[in-house]
Amino acid sequence: MTKTNGESSYRRFLDGDKNRIERLVVMHSDELVRYAYCYVKNSAVAEDIMEDAFASLLVKWKRFSERDNLRAYLYKITRNKCLDYLRLHKRQAPLNDYENVLVAKDLFYDVMHEERNRTLYKCIQNLPPQYAEVLYLIYINECIVEEVCELLKKSKKQVYNLLSRAKTALKELLKKEGISYEDV
Repeated sequence: MTKTNGESSYRRFLDGDKNRIERLVVMHSDELVRYAYCYVKNSAVAEDIMEDAFASLLVKWKRFSERDNLRAYLYKITRNKCLDYLRLHKRQAPLNDYENVLVAKDLFYDVMHEERNRTLYKCIQNLPPQYAEVLYLIYINECIVEEVCELLKKSKKQVYNLLSRAKTALKELLKKEGISYEDV
């Protein structure tokens, strides 16, 4: 069985190679921060949650088995940490730098491209949470459908239906903002 998404680095870490955990953090930290940000709407809290997720992975390493996908497992931990945070704080903070976190992948966007992305992310924020989450996981974080199914505890058909509804709703919002869906 070939190991992907960092499983071999994690196994080597458990076998005593302490440098491997750094490789896992570099490999997954940005996407986990962006994912957490979708829940908590605060970049500093999202970074703390990502760090807590890796700490949980190290503390609860026995729960991760050979058959699990490490990336999906990290997403589950992150999601649970976000939900715990939201339960504790019982409030939704406004999104002020959501687009900056997601656009930060490429610093060479021109002004028009950045503006279009801001509008796109603003429209995604205005979608129901399930729609935003499935769009984020599949298109921004490039998760495969099986990972999304596992993470959301839904069948493939349910994920595809949710994705279809999310794209339709996003298309309508983009029309209102004057952006052609095909441009996205």
